[in-house]
Amino acid sequence: MWLPMIGMTALPHLGGLYGGYITRKEVKTWYTTLQKPSWRPPNAAFPVVWTCLYTGMGYGSYLVWKELGGFTEDAVVPLGLYGLQLALNWAWTPIFFGAHKLKWALFEIVLLTGTVGATMVSWYPVNRTATLLMAPYLAWLCLATSLNYCIWKDNPEKKEE
Repeated sequence: MWLPMIGMTALPHLGGLYGGYITRKEVKTWYTTLQKPSWRPPNAAFPVVWTCLYTGMGYGSYLVWKELGGFTEDAVVPLGLYGLQLALNWAWTPIFFGAHKLKWALFEIVLLTGTVGATMVSWYPVNRTATLLMAPYLAWLCLATSLNYCIWKDNPEKKEE
């Protein structure tokens, strides 16, 4: 009984670890060269926040999975949307920090944010607690989207395709 809960709660952290590997190098080099808004959170906040957000979303997915009786036909949309948003989440870091594609990262994070909203809508009738566990994530994505936009706008010398 504990294994699905632990596995589903831990799953989002896998992409976070890979993203952290990419980000760690770039934060000390390329990222320091960018113009960033004064209101951005300190670099040290990001790993702490993402650890909390990944844990909450992962546990929320477990609650939905459990409520729907596992990977059933009823789980296709709510867990499919969750999987899609998780893949989009994991893709943002290699686009922004790895490829330095600020505009593409902005498009991607807007799509991610919408997919998280759709995931929450699909989860609400299944498990409201799971939906509420996604609320801080959605709020953080709104901040991150704004930050991505400002960095893209304020760094026009970065050639974007």
